[in-house]
Amino acid sequence: MNQVQLETIFRMPDGLNIRIRPARVNDLPGMEWDGEYAHFRKLYRQHFQNSRTGYTRIWVAETEAGEIIGQVFLLLYSRQNELADGLHRAYMFSFRVKPDFRNHGLGGFMIEFVENYLLTRGFDTVRLNVGRDNEQARHLYEKHGYKVVGPEEGRWRYEDQFGRWQHVHEPAWRMIKNLKPNSSETEGSD
Repeated sequence: MNQVQLETIFRMPDGLNIRIRPARVNDLPGMEWDGEYAHFRKLYRQHFQNSRTGYTRIWVAETEAGEIIGQVFLLLYSRQNELADGLHRAYMFSFRVKPDFRNHGLGGFMIEFVENYLLTRGFDTVRLNVGRDNEQARHLYEKHGYKVVGPEEGRWRYEDQFGRWQHVHEPAWRMIKNLKPNSSETEGSD
């Protein structure tokens, strides 16, 4: 089996090197993107703690100057087997790239990096949800072989940085990609 690659470099068209690497605890403030995602502070910290147990993986995209300009979370195991079962199916989420770094191939490179990581670990399916109003992201996923398999109500909640529970309704499309074309893995019903 191939060796699991935990970090890599992407060269932007202008020559800037972007390092894709596992997140470290001191990256958490940078993942708030100058306050834009501060409301996810506790959620990010919880996922980071889960990354230490191996249930979640988090990678950041970092410029040579140390600025976090992208991130992707990967749930490997969940109590909800339809999301991630620890063996065959994983769930990709919180994937974003700062606007100034979009449309240069970095997002697609990060998707392929995560998929290769999953393949080396024996996974054959990756699932994600994309906002119904986020056509640009949906197009990116479809370009990389993801298929819409149904609607997702998109109701969830989290505790914000002030300790208040926030209830979210983000209607989404459930998308899935079979990483091994000969695999018979199919999307189960919820």
